[in-house]
Amino acid sequence: MRILVTGGAGFIGSHLADRLLARGDTVVAVDDFNDYYDPAAKQRNIAGALRSARMTLVKGDIRDAALLERVCAARAFDVIVHLAARAGVRPSLEQPLLYEDVNCRGTLNLLECARRHGIRRFVFASSSSVYGNVREIPFREDARIDRPVSPYAATKAAGELYCHNYHHLYGISATALRFFTVYGPRGRPDMAIYKFTDLIERGAPVPFYGDGSTARDYTYYTDIIAGVEAAIDRDLGFEIINLGESRTTTLAALVAIIERALGKPAGIHPLPLQPGDVLLTCADVSKARRLLDYNPSTTVEEGVARFVEWYRRRQ
Repeated sequence: MRILVTGGAGFIGSHLADRLLARGDTVVAVDDFNDYYDPAAKQRNIAGALRSARMTLVKGDIRDAALLERVCAARAFDVIVHLAARAGVRPSLEQPLLYEDVNCRGTLNLLECARRHGIRRFVFASSSSVYGNVREIPFREDARIDRPVSPYAATKAAGELYCHNYHHLYGISATALRFFTVYGPRGRPDMAIYKFTDLIERGAPVPFYGDGSTARDYTYYTDIIAGVEAAIDRDLGFEIINLGESRTTTLAALVAIIERALGKPAGIHPLPLQPGDVLLTCADVSKARRLLDYNPSTTVEEGVARFVEWYRRRQ
């Protein structure tokens, strides 16, 4: 298959590119190497994939409609996997217009490319943040998502609506995958597991928001990649599907797991809960099991231990 991957030098995108190349696909990655975190990390992420003759990297912004048009006109893509986004809940409170511009306009640009060039399959990276503080646990895909608590969440919900729109109007098979707190090697340094590991290793205090009872469904990257790969290979019409580990871990428990993996105690810096943060995420993955044969297999204890091994190797 010929696959366009946006955000292809990022955490999930680079791992997906590795997986697609390993199975024989041809991959074009688009990434703008912005300064949200060190662009050199993305260069390292994608370096291995670029050794393949079936891998092409295009440096550019998904808001650049002319660039995307040239990329899609030059190749007959079978699938677009749209992972690129301005990420992070808390920064979206400070730069809501940037998040709207990148995440909404960028998604529309790619859907327009799919429409114009007859690309019949579109996989969109959504987020568990769209659920906000819903009361029903675990989170099911049919829950109401009209109460987002951050601009980031609102842009991801909008992306899902655009996907449905283009499926309804133009027959594009669009699968929106709601990722639940993905972590692992190459992860973003602002994400909790990476950030806490780095702080504890260096003997710096860990920012501890609230009383430690907030909880997340932490999902190891290999499980996410398996779900994305399955979505690439299936024509599902329009579907919204959770990809999570389906088990929650409190903030207090997460810090303890990282302490054990590092063999070091954490210094705690207590802070109030932050605006835009949700209290708990927990994925119902029964739909993913049914439609994607999804079977998350890495516990947070196993995943954190693997991440710590990677973190220490790269120091």
